[in-house]
Amino acid sequence: MPTGEPFWSKYIANAQLDLLVAAYTKVPLSWNEHDYVPDFNKMYYILEGEGFLKIEGQVFYPKPGELYLLPAGKLQSYGTLNERTFGKYWCHFTAKAGNLNLFDMVQVPSFVHIGEAEEMKQLFERLIRYSRGDDIASAFRVHSALLDILALYMDRCPEVRVQTKTTSAFGKMHKVMAYIEEHISEHLTVEELAQIAHFQPNYFIQRFKSLTGASPIQYINRLRLEKAAHQLLLSALSVSEIAQGVGMELSYFSRMFKEHTGYSPSAYREMVRAARSPQHRIDSRKKEDPL
Repeated sequence: MPTGEPFWSKYIANAQLDLLVAAYTKVPLSWNEHDYVPDFNKMYYILEGEGFLKIEGQVFYPKPGELYLLPAGKLQSYGTLNERTFGKYWCHFTAKAGNLNLFDMVQVPSFVHIGEAEEMKQLFERLIRYSRGDDIASAFRVHSALLDILALYMDRCPEVRVQTKTTSAFGKMHKVMAYIEEHISEHLTVEELAQIAHFQPNYFIQRFKSLTGASPIQYINRLRLEKAAHQLLLSALSVSEIAQGVGMELSYFSRMFKEHTGYSPSAYREMVRAARSPQHRIDSRKKEDPL
């Protein structure tokens, strides 16, 4: 994985999704539209029938078992070919990463082959069912089902590319993220990072926060604490060695770690290791399934 890629993976995974509509439809012969540009994304899971899709000049004749993604902002057409029209699950949704459409940043193929996957049918059924609810729990479940559909789509893609240079600002921030990853154990300043991006410090802070949702210092501290938590579980390093390795003084590190996790570094290490121990799992099963 290229340097800085973990940030972009998290950033993309935290994209803001909003479902507009979801349904199953046996489309009529009149189903067609030519050369229009929607401001939302569409997904079609084909179960039966024939028809065509045209995305940015490329024509497709979808087959049953194929899942199509038609991104927002792309020139599109669709229509029927004969009386054997599509029977399909479909949804319309928006997906934003910062102020950009998600699929302007993430390049994926126009379709993937799913086959007669019961899992995909169930996901769309969940999406449809919960989209009709008006309570908070339904909203969470809609978001979960839509994420699962997108994750399954990307799992089936032969390649997923992240275009971090979609804008010049993204390209510059990519360099900043890579620099932070490489120098996480060192003293980092806003002025130093702003210089890498060729921004004035105040403007850099604004751009950084709009992109990540955190100030540069908040982001750096969060990254340091995540790395420290990983080392607490997987290494034999002392707490002071780990604090030094992520560029934080011991007292400050201990205080920040407790604020971040609710536990001191030592207590966190002991708690998680105990939870992972074979004896703990045996004891847990006995409590859950008493004879």
